[in-house]
Amino acid sequence: MSTVAGDLTRADGTPLRVLVVDDEANIAELVSMALRYEGWHVTTALNGTKAVQAAKDTDPDAVVLDVMLPDMDGLEVLRRIRTSNPDVPVVFLTARDAVEDRIAGLTAGGDDYVTKPFSLEEVVARLRALMRRMGARRAEERPVLVVGDLELDEDSHEVSRAGEEISLTNTEYELLRYLMRNERRVLSKAQILDRVWNYDFGGQANVVELYISYLRKKVDVGRDPMIHTVRGAGYVLKPAT
Repeated sequence: MSTVAGDLTRADGTPLRVLVVDDEANIAELVSMALRYEGWHVTTALNGTKAVQAAKDTDPDAVVLDVMLPDMDGLEVLRRIRTSNPDVPVVFLTARDAVEDRIAGLTAGGDDYVTKPFSLEEVVARLRALMRRMGARRAEERPVLVVGDLELDEDSHEVSRAGEEISLTNTEYELLRYLMRNERRVLSKAQILDRVWNYDFGGQANVVELYISYLRKKVDVGRDPMIHTVRGAGYVLKPAT
């Protein structure tokens, strides 16, 4: 099985997050290994209750879900996951191959299914195809990031807050885009340095601090602040309260 890790990633360039749910630990581990080989971050759950909690904790980009689970069936798990993550694509794993079971899974909101026994290559291929379709669907939308009254157009590189244009350098723009793509998520200096400046953290924290201060003067000056320091952890951008 060949790997092309990196051509499918989250918007901020970090690995895709996949939740694998199967009550057979050996199957869950085999599928997880295959997905990790693709460069993705994988979380596993062996029953429905843990799957629902894991989905809340990890905010997965996709779910591989066994239909038959010991505490609740996969259709109920999907229903509960979709209450907090309505668009997450799901591939069902099922030992049942009756047409009505396939229809039930797809009607319940599943995006695809694989019948056991299956090849790992097939699961990965189905998941990759799903993620590409989801990515293409998102790409059709206007590429504007919006956090509170702050807007960033990824096509024109125009930035404004409350309708007032903000002029940024290229580095300031990349830093703000990274913060906006990770709204409400605390980002460490090391993460920011690696993503915006493209090299590993190594005593260059002052660069991050300097550019955060530049951004604050342009984005937050005279307004309720959106860029916050989390002592000992990093920085977070969130709507002004």
